[in-house]
Amino acid sequence: MTRLRVARLTGTSSKDRPAVPSGIGTFVVASRNDCIAISKSFLVLLVSISLLTTPLWAAPSSWLGTIVYADRARFSTGRASVGATIFNGDRLSTDQSGSVQVRAGSARFLLSGASRATFFQEDATPAATLAFGTATFSTANSKAFALHVVSAVIRPNSDRPTIGQVTVLNPQELIVKSTRGSLSIAVEDDVREIPEGAAYRVVLDPNAADPQGPRGAGTKGYGSPPIKAAKSKFIWYAVAVAAAATWLAVDEVYESPDRP
Repeated sequence: MTRLRVARLTGTSSKDRPAVPSGIGTFVVASRNDCIAISKSFLVLLVSISLLTTPLWAAPSSWLGTIVYADRARFSTGRASVGATIFNGDRLSTDQSGSVQVRAGSARFLLSGASRATFFQEDATPAATLAFGTATFSTANSKAFALHVVSAVIRPNSDRPTIGQVTVLNPQELIVKSTRGSLSIAVEDDVREIPEGAAYRVVLDPNAADPQGPRGAGTKGYGSPPIKAAKSKFIWYAVAVAAAATWLAVDEVYESPDRP
């Protein structure tokens, strides 16, 4: 007779444990790794987008334009060269026979010989302050560019293509010419229009102006009396426009930057 011996189990070996399908554990680990990988990829994508978009948002606050032509010109403290970027606060100057041209958005700015200008941004609009010399600018719309001379601000008067030229005679006098389109000149709340083809000598200190002006010229043509200083922030006198000088200015503004 065979006896059945029964022993109480005091432990369970790994062999006696219920078998768990290996696929379940693998699935849990794989899912966790996939989540981590997806999270990392998403973060990389966010960083990439931020790197691409940040310069576009930040550009208007510092980047203003690019030098497209330079001949015997200086950029801040160094030599101006084609392709150099113009930032807020940068200064351009030219030798007696030099010139430099800048493309700033939908505007072109040409600094003639023996001139100096400093660039800045004004209400999201590229602008420059002309310290001395002559500057010519061309624009595609009224908000493309603004030129400051002491207390005067000269800008396009409409969205038509416009070409204007400003020459500083001394700290209180300047010549403003409109070759194409009309210009707006403002000194504080005194704003006037310079029609196409007209040129004016502007005196920023009315008290120091010659009562008759050159050739007795006034604001409505030669021989008319000038505007009274008590009613104006500045006085202007119509002057003759030199056709040859105007043609050269227009030609230089539209000249291709690839030409020497």
